[in-house]
Amino acid sequence: MLQVNDYHVAYGRSEVLHGLEFKLNDNEILAVMGRNGMGKSTLMQAMMGVIPSTSGSIRIGEEDISRLKSHQRVAAGIAFVPQGRWIFSALTVEENIETALAISGRREVPEDIYELFPVLREMRRRRGGNLSGGQQQQLAIARALATNPRVLLLDEPTEGIQPSIIREMARVLKRIRDERGLAIIVSEQVVSFALDVADRILVLENGRIVHEDLRSEVDEDKIAGYLTV
Repeated sequence: MLQVNDYHVAYGRSEVLHGLEFKLNDNEILAVMGRNGMGKSTLMQAMMGVIPSTSGSIRIGEEDISRLKSHQRVAAGIAFVPQGRWIFSALTVEENIETALAISGRREVPEDIYELFPVLREMRRRRGGNLSGGQQQQLAIARALATNPRVLLLDEPTEGIQPSIIREMARVLKRIRDERGLAIIVSEQVVSFALDVADRILVLENGRIVHEDLRSEVDEDKIAGYLTV
């Protein structure tokens, strides 16, 4: 579904990502893990076109999206839920989701989105800024899904969210993968969430991939060791 080849990203003259190579399979959830400052958010933002890459390529299927602008990448099938959620606090829940409908050509929020997130149906007339952190995260995911993507990127989705909501989010992401056939990349530091949701784990350290494993073969202590300061 998605292929990243020899991917380099720099801030000015300071290179942050050093030739990353990985792929994302159809119907797969990939967790990208690592401590703060290791390059997780930089990778997610670069893949979405928020910050430019210096070399290398990203492909969705056969299409190279490396030089496309962010809105063009959305049209190509990639959606992004950023760290901090970035919802429109003054708009209602429904209006927030509707901002993403133009890409898919629809005018009304699809019912299957409200089926995934029943609380959003109940609160669809409420302003986004009045939701809890967990509800805002659900709204951000719903808005991303409204673009009808093939690949979904989520940057630190558990940040500031209570444990019960984290468990529910893992369940919903697996349901999205299974029912919609999406491929999903999650950048994460919470080991329990990553191991609950992911089919495969990558670990970043200083802008390089230092470990990769299938979830079924993961050594939890080894993963936790990479995340220890």
